[in-house]
Amino acid sequence: MSIREIGYGDQSINKKMKDYINLFHSMVSEIHFWEDLSKSDKLKKISIFLSDFGNIEYLLDYFENFNVDLSKKTLNSYLKSVSNP
Repeated sequence: MSIREIGYGDQSINKKMKDYINLFHSMVSEIHFWEDLSKSDKLKKISIFLSDFGNIEYLLDYFENFNVDLSKKTLNSYLKSVSNP
């Protein structure tokens, strides 16, 4: 969602972007060793950032399947499907 659609004005966009960048970096630092974590540890890591999300276990399974799918294909296979209608 666009920051402007949320209702932030010109003066507060820089501050909110700083908050979003800090959140992004904290997420990356939490999942840096994602492959080495157990399922329960992964659920805890996701719960830190999505505490009000209803079905975190489903989301974890979705990301795990997505990660497996990405590891089986090359980047070129995804780019070709985007560039060719």
